[in-house]
Amino acid sequence: MRYLETIETKIPAPVVAATAGVTMKFYARAFGVVVDPSALRMYVGIGIAQVSGIIALAAVAAMWRARTTINPFDPTRARNLVTGGIFRVTRNPMYLALLLLLVAYAVRIDSPVVWLAPVVFVAYVTRFQIRPEERVLEAKFGEAYLSYRARTRRWV
Repeated sequence: MRYLETIETKIPAPVVAATAGVTMKFYARAFGVVVDPSALRMYVGIGIAQVSGIIALAAVAAMWRARTTINPFDPTRARNLVTGGIFRVTRNPMYLALLLLLVAYAVRIDSPVVWLAPVVFVAYVTRFQIRPEERVLEAKFGEAYLSYRARTRRWV
């Protein structure tokens, strides 16, 4: 079975995250909400963004070492189930990295409304990207994936 036949969406998670970020920016501009200039929010936002980058790099490195695909549209091409490194902490480190970028931006914007964007991102990506991927990985790796799924959380 091909992944593209089973996936519920064909919008890549980075596009969903970018759309959420742009929506946050447009909301802030439309309603006169500014990026909070305080040093605390700046450092917290930058710190979260840096953690995001580290997580993304760790995930790509782990998948590269395992010589498997990072293409979210075709996990059937995965040669190996990656369960080490950052994948011991979360089954979806690349999606977590995107979420953290949205959280970093939300920290900087002084409005509770913008926190809806990360929440919507999690709901959308879980439903339309992660769950279909999980079905494919379960079919491909069987008990090994089920065991990994039982001991490692989806997000964190």
